[in-house]
Amino acid sequence: MLDLQSAKGEKIARTIENFMTLDLTGVGLIGKIYEALQSRQPGPACMTAAKLICDRVRDHGGPIVIATGFPEGAGVPETDGPVGAALMARAFFLGLGVETIILTDNDWVEMMIGTCRGAGLSPLPFPESGVIQSVEFIRPVYIRSVPKDDAGCRKITDSLLDVTRPSLVISIERPGRNDRGLYHGLGGRPLDGLVADLDQFFLRAKSEGVPFVAIGDGGNELGMGVIAEELKVFSPKAKDSGHPGRGGVAAATAADHLIVSNVSNWGATGLIAALSALLEKPSIFHDGELERRCIEQCVSFGGVDGMFMGPEPAVDGISATEWAGLVTTLRNTLERLAGRVVGWKGDSGDWRQLK
Repeated sequence: MLDLQSAKGEKIARTIENFMTLDLTGVGLIGKIYEALQSRQPGPACMTAAKLICDRVRDHGGPIVIATGFPEGAGVPETDGPVGAALMARAFFLGLGVETIILTDNDWVEMMIGTCRGAGLSPLPFPESGVIQSVEFIRPVYIRSVPKDDAGCRKITDSLLDVTRPSLVISIERPGRNDRGLYHGLGGRPLDGLVADLDQFFLRAKSEGVPFVAIGDGGNELGMGVIAEELKVFSPKAKDSGHPGRGGVAAATAADHLIVSNVSNWGATGLIAALSALLEKPSIFHDGELERRCIEQCVSFGGVDGMFMGPEPAVDGISATEWAGLVTTLRNTLERLAGRVVGWKGDSGDWRQLK
């Protein structure tokens, strides 16, 4: 396992953070969001999350629950979130041998199944007993859907905690309710009736000592309450959504540990990269081609790009082809930092020994 106190460990952790702060979309908020997070939660967010997850899975066992799904126009889900959830599930299985349950709304199940297949996973029916059993010779993932009514949603999520007993819970690009209990898009759009209330699930998990890790990019995502007050100072709609009586879009529920990035899927990539580096297992980190395929599958099964608002193979206005290049760049950079290079004679290994 990588020594996080070593110069190499610190450099890898910092490099991942530097990639997370790139303003890929040009929105201009990620720098301030990252500074706000550092004021509340100092240190390398991705690597710290990877270490937390490793320790928790080792000590507790049990599956990981990831919640995702953000509605755009007419309630169709965007590509940001599901792709990151699927690829994290892959990484957790390959790196830690643990199964993942992806939690999403009833009407987004088909999209989530397709996205998971794009990530190289085999979606399986969630067992009626609620108890996850190991399955040989496949890479399993389970999709657990919830209805949008509060009573039906709570019944299912309570069972996840009581029966399934996850080791930890993660949210990625999932709407988070504000301090008035209302959900919004980042631009202030009300999401009433478009999304199930999963804040209650994460709040209960936290109250029972189940670690809650969140990934967000704008401030209205579940778990971003860690920096809710800071967001109200600089984020345009964080304090006032523009709809009288509804308050701002800033999410109120705070995660135990938060990762922020310019696009939430990119934050998932940072966590996967950190897990791969920490465990010193390169196969955990997927390549650019798998990223592209996963995005395309998400779109083919119902996802839409959150910028184009249509079934384009893109995430937040960035094409799947470009994402493939970004993932490849981060992956190759970390390989070089880890010393895994090809020398002038064609030999591979630590560059110091190849000179």
